[in-house]
Amino acid sequence: MKIDFKEIFSTTMILFAVIDIMGNIPIIIELRKKVGNIESGKASIIAGLILITFLFLGKSILTVIGIDVQSFAVAGSFILFFLALEMILGITLYKEEDTNAITASVFPLAFPLIAGPGSLTSILALRAEYQPINIVIAIIINVIFMYIVMKTSSKIEKFIGQNGIKIIQKIFGVVLLAIAVKLFTSNIQGLFH
Repeated sequence: MKIDFKEIFSTTMILFAVIDIMGNIPIIIELRKKVGNIESGKASIIAGLILITFLFLGKSILTVIGIDVQSFAVAGSFILFFLALEMILGITLYKEEDTNAITASVFPLAFPLIAGPGSLTSILALRAEYQPINIVIAIIINVIFMYIVMKTSSKIEKFIGQNGIKIIQKIFGVVLLAIAVKLFTSNIQGLFH
């Protein structure tokens, strides 16, 4: 277990692309309109705890079910691939549940928007390639960034504008697509050995 800044940077960028907090700004703004105030700190901490817990217990849960990490990583690469397609093409493959009666800080903000299927799959896939300590640091960096973005979401939207948010989404979509391909190619070989 050693701290590696290259691993921390890579993991931070992967999680940043998967969580897509910038792309979720419109959803955050919509939630603020519906429920008034969102507890940004609470949402960030809960999302961070879900991600860190899954990092350490996710493999055990899979073992109980009888799935190895490489199979999960390959399956995760498909999820990331489809998430990337959503971001690049502006289509919706995954339908959000109705958000009328919600505790916005926890659902749907912390889960499944931030700590959703894509980020949980990524955590386990990253666990197969990177040291856990570096992933935890990357999660903490992302949680801090999430908190700042949630706190300043309306200011960011005014500054960047709708077109700016769409451009950021597409850029991170391409990054995510490349990550999905890398995860698939590096883990698929292990399934046949």
